[in-house]
Amino acid sequence: MSYQALYRVWRPQAFRDVVGQEHITRTLQNALLQDKFSHAYLFSGPRGTGKTSAAKIFAKAVNCEKAPAAEPCNECPSCLGIMDGSISDVLEIDAASNNGVDEIRDIRDKVKFAPSAVKYKVYIVDEVHMLSMGAFNALLKTLEEPPKHVIFILATTEPHKIPLTIISRCQRFDFKRITSQAIVGRMKEIMDNQDTLADDAALSVIASAADGGMRDALSLLDQAISFSDEKVELDDALLITGSVSQRTLGELARSILDQDAASALQLLADLMDQGKDSARFIEDFIYYFRDMLLYKNAPELEKVLERVAVDETFIELSKMADENRIYEMIDILNKSQQEMKWTNHPRIFLEVAIVKLAQQQSKAPQAEPADYQELTEKVKRLEQELLQLKKSGIQTSPSSTAAAEQPKQQKSVRSNFKAPVGRIKEILKDATRKDLDHLKNQWSKLLEYLKQQNKVSHAALLNDSEPVAASETAFVLKFKYEIHCKMVAENNNQVRSNMEGILQNLLGKTVEMVGVPEQDWVKIREEFIQEQREDDQDELEEEDPIIAEAKKLVGSELIEIKD
Repeated sequence: MSYQALYRVWRPQAFRDVVGQEHITRTLQNALLQDKFSHAYLFSGPRGTGKTSAAKIFAKAVNCEKAPAAEPCNECPSCLGIMDGSISDVLEIDAASNNGVDEIRDIRDKVKFAPSAVKYKVYIVDEVHMLSMGAFNALLKTLEEPPKHVIFILATTEPHKIPLTIISRCQRFDFKRITSQAIVGRMKEIMDNQDTLADDAALSVIASAADGGMRDALSLLDQAISFSDEKVELDDALLITGSVSQRTLGELARSILDQDAASALQLLADLMDQGKDSARFIEDFIYYFRDMLLYKNAPELEKVLERVAVDETFIELSKMADENRIYEMIDILNKSQQEMKWTNHPRIFLEVAIVKLAQQQSKAPQAEPADYQELTEKVKRLEQELLQLKKSGIQTSPSSTAAAEQPKQQKSVRSNFKAPVGRIKEILKDATRKDLDHLKNQWSKLLEYLKQQNKVSHAALLNDSEPVAASETAFVLKFKYEIHCKMVAENNNQVRSNMEGILQNLLGKTVEMVGVPEQDWVKIREEFIQEQREDDQDELEEEDPIIAEAKKLVGSELIEIKD
């Protein structure tokens, strides 16, 4: 197989060829020149940004016969041997398929041996985050204090999966996504060397689709060259990447801004019939309005625009669109993009989004000068009338009206709880002051015990409650809030059963708890007192006056006790 993919042919062989990572290449070059390089490095970043290429270049530079030098010469036997893989002292390991403890132990046993052909043994561990935890632990000691002739270079796309104990033993370099401008510049250089022609617009589309990865960009360029005849045209790049042209996006944006839903839906249908990916389209459309918003606020910063080349149509549309409307359009498209990820019919969500955008209206339309003048005159006239009323002594404060229209106090929320009136009155008949005082003395112990047992929710429910009547076998518990009473007084309630169990231990007897809301307790108590007085009055009419008077006194005393 004689043909090689572009990204393999044009893999960087020197630090100057690594595009978009100047902050890393400069640091490594200075370390090489000063002979102050570390024993372990961690290269992290997105795919296709040059991590493995930089590791191989560094391996050549430290072993180059012309070292110390900022760049490998790529001519000496050491550089050539590393490039063709014939020198076994530079070893590239795929951690995804060699992620066990045994593989790392094998490395640990071999690092002690001196290199056979070059000055340094260099271990390049790609996708190091795939190592198992046992393999990381086996690597720790070797990574911390390796022999002087050993250098480790770890590469990963997911540094957050690497233990901190490994990261702390390495010099870390974070590779960033390569800008579209840098990718286009590199592709132009390659196209010139390949004697192949390409439109700048086509290269820009490919660079945008690569999402910051040079390898992805060169793979797409390779496809576009194979697809095109003599020159890579814009349409070829759009077809290969599945992107939508700026002209089409502009036409769709114009239909939306003109609130022409029919035209917008027809354009969308044509795109879908051409086989465009709906997810890719909505992403391009979001970036289109994003670039429009940035251009409206900073037209001089064209370099920050991601997908758009500023032309007459784009400038005209940016003037038509209100900023608030652009905010809302981006928001609608973003929500639709999220919804499209979890559906089997993304086109439906996309069409709904287009209809929403077309029906959208600017929230802050500017008033016409005539309307504004008329409104100003009305305000002035009202101010004059108000001033005349004040001079004549007429009260203009809205306090009187406000007092008449004050809203009634909100009624407390009712939970439809019905207090057991009959049972409460039965308890009141047998209630005594002695039983109530005894229960109140133990009540604080009950609350304290609940807190000690981490039953904070139980204690919170009982915090606004108070025993108000007690007999030998039961007691009435008053609650400030009706909802709390309902929660505690329900049958088979855990709070109620726990409380009755604790009270049994504290009081030495079993007692029944009957809950009542505060507002109901006042009514029930008054009714009971009134009923007691009426019963006593009936008995007084039938008995001896002296005995009746005595019973009356005793009855009033009992009522006071129950009160």
